[in-house]
Amino acid sequence: MADIALLMKLIEPEAQALGLSLVRVAMFGGKSDPTLQIMAERPDTRQLDLSDCEALSRRVSEILDAEDPIEEAYRLEVSSPGIDRPLTRRPDYEDFKGFDARIRLAVPLDGRKVFEGRLDGLEGDHVKLHAERVGEVLIPLASIGNAKLLLTDALIKATAPLSTEGADKIIEDAIVEGAPADAADRNSTEG
Repeated sequence: MADIALLMKLIEPEAQALGLSLVRVAMFGGKSDPTLQIMAERPDTRQLDLSDCEALSRRVSEILDAEDPIEEAYRLEVSSPGIDRPLTRRPDYEDFKGFDARIRLAVPLDGRKVFEGRLDGLEGDHVKLHAERVGEVLIPLASIGNAKLLLTDALIKATAPLSTEGADKIIEDAIVEGAPADAADRNSTEG
């Protein structure tokens, strides 16, 4: 299996050169369908557009081809973290304070391995989470196996797209292409 720490060392400077910060580098799929997943974002918008993905993919492909740190054939996937993003860095727990998250632990805490609730930031080396039936829980950062934001109306409302330019044209074209001819005529004459 690939050495994720080595991959991070190789990939991070390439992302930074483009003004991006890494959110996650991971290998998925095992031996049958290995995929190197790279999630990155622009620090100012916390988003990534298609041109950013293309640029990072090209830079990473070049460095990985030269260094060859992954023995087997693999697929490269470069993407934004999305709305219900993984929480992989210490600042994520402060930055997304007030939003709901699911945290899976590597080692049980009070007999539980999964906690869901509102992020209340950090307290030292612990994540503060307010879980419905449990109340406030302090979860050691070192115990977290993985964590991600939960898709809620509040999160959707707080996550603005980079640009909505052209969105109305895309929707209009999709309606016209997918509709019968008479429906397309109605759509084009209705305001």
